[in-house]
Amino acid sequence: MSNDKLFLKRFLPLVVCCLLFIVSCERLSNFINSEERYVWRGARPEVILQTGEHPIWFLLTEDGPVHIESVEDAVLTSAFVPWPHALHVRFLHQIDDELVMVVNRDGFFKITPNEKPVPGIALYRFTNELIRQYTAGGLVFYEDKPAALLYLDDRFMDSDLPHPDQVTWSFNMESNAPFPVQIPALQFLEEDGWIADTLRTGSDGFIYYRARKGASVRMFRTKDLSQAGNEISVDVFFDLTQRQTDFPYSSLPGLPQGFFYTGIGYAGDSLFASWEEQQDYSIGAAGFMIIKDVNAP
Repeated sequence: MSNDKLFLKRFLPLVVCCLLFIVSCERLSNFINSEERYVWRGARPEVILQTGEHPIWFLLTEDGPVHIESVEDAVLTSAFVPWPHALHVRFLHQIDDELVMVVNRDGFFKITPNEKPVPGIALYRFTNELIRQYTAGGLVFYEDKPAALLYLDDRFMDSDLPHPDQVTWSFNMESNAPFPVQIPALQFLEEDGWIADTLRTGSDGFIYYRARKGASVRMFRTKDLSQAGNEISVDVFFDLTQRQTDFPYSSLPGLPQGFFYTGIGYAGDSLFASWEEQQDYSIGAAGFMIIKDVNAP
């Protein structure tokens, strides 16, 4: 056998492996699927993002967020559904350089800077089958833990589901499984047959919640969810719990007609923005975008 043929026989497989590795690294330049490459202790991120000057787009699906090349790819991807039954980022809280949010009909997302074993922006998802059946009515922090409210919404669609046994849920970094938490202020209402469907922090720092019993509705606010709140008027409730709807931010890429940004925040030096396709009370496609921002605080 000639020296040339012997060289090819011995080293060609190694050359091919090196080329495949280079191609693989190029494909992973924007995001890395954590399940494929690393063993994680505790909660495992869905993906590690390496953000840059170009936005990275994700579409929300029943199986979790899916990367798409452009927001234009989300056009006509799903039928319009009344918002209580549609996948979309419902509540978003900024905590230092991290973001915690509730995705309606899915669960919790957490987006945070990641150092080891892979540097970048980590996206965590915490979900279970029960959470995916009910509408998210709020996100607050109780005893320094995130707490999301679930309720049965049948205003637009009839449902055979019962009211959820566990109405408030939380998560931690020990696993990707959310767990129920008990909030006394809401338990006091349930003992009298009232069911909470709204729970959020107002612009004045108070925590506001609304409860229904048949056709009757009551509103409350409190500084301490371990105690019963004080009943308030409808006007006070809505004046202090309005959601922000206008995001005039120069770093946000343009969206197709009928699409709107619904929330923004920072994870490290990257800008996160949720978006959705809206039509009256219904939502079509929904997802989020993340991009490195040189003007990040």
